[in-house]
Parts: sequence; structure tokens; C-alpha cells
Amino acid sequence: MSRGPRRRVAARVVLLDDLDRVLLFRGIDPGDLDAGSWWFTPGGGVDPGESLEQAARRELVEETGIHDLNLGPRVWTRLAQFTFEGVEFEQREWFFSARTTQRTVDTSGFIDYEQRSMTEHRWWSVDELRHSDEVVWPRDLASLLATLLTAGPPGAVIEID
Repeated sequence: MSRGPRRRVAARVVLLDDLDRVLLFRGIDPGDLDAGSWWFTPGGGVDPGESLEQAARRELVEETGIHDLNLGPRVWTRLAQFTFEGVEFEQREWFFSARTTQRTVDTSGFIDYEQRSMTEHRWWSVDELRHSDEVVWPRDLASLLATLLTAGPPGAVIEID
């Protein structure tokens, strides 16, 4: 009997440096290496009793070592459905905007599955994202980021793909 996907809530961070570049990680599924790789924002699951904001800050520190940041508002949300290491997930993701002047990333806080699945990181400009053939999540990050940089955070959280 199938139990269906594992449901969870995640806080993700659109972390921008002082050059308006966004930090992304390259990931793979160690359980399906034929699936290729993709780039995504830092973040992860919300622990019981934890607010979205607390989860966003905790995940950012764990995955990047960056403490010095200005966490902005929630800007986007999406429902992500994916399989990772053979487990199906349905994940409601909440994206926060954030700013930092700290560009050095320390991944020593990675937990076991992050060590297996997150292979590199880099700061991306909007133009680099627009001209890349890489798979990036969320799907239309270049346009979303361009709008965020030009217009600022939206008045209400926007549902994205």
C-alpha cells in the first residue's frame, strides 16, 4: 500500500550579496545519479515548534556559515514535488529575501545527506542565470530575481512554479 508523498514545509533563502548576486547550490540525488544536477537556493525543512523565519536563519547558518545577514520578508511560495533517494516529497517552500556582505561560504555545517547531495556553490548574477543552460529551481529564478531587484519585495507573497 502506497502512503503517498512525505509532506513537509521548508524555508528557503534568496541570499543576495552587495553585487546583487544570488547564492545557489548544485545538487544531485545520490539515489538517482542519472537524474543529473540542478541549482537551488539554501534552505530546508522547518523543525517542529520553529517559525519559518527561525528555520530560514538556521538553515542558512548550517549550509553557508553566514551569520551576518539582513533577513527580509517572505517573497514567494511554491509547492515542490520531487523524489530524493527513493522517497517522494511534497514540499511547501517559503522563500525569504536576504542580504549579506559576507561572500565566503562555509559548508562544514552540512548534515549527512547534504554532504552526499550538495556538490558545489556559487554566486550568480541575473545575466548569468538568464544565459545558463543549467537546471535552476525555482524554474524562472532569473526573471523573479530581476523583478525583486528592480521593484523590491512584493506587497504579498507570490505563488510561483
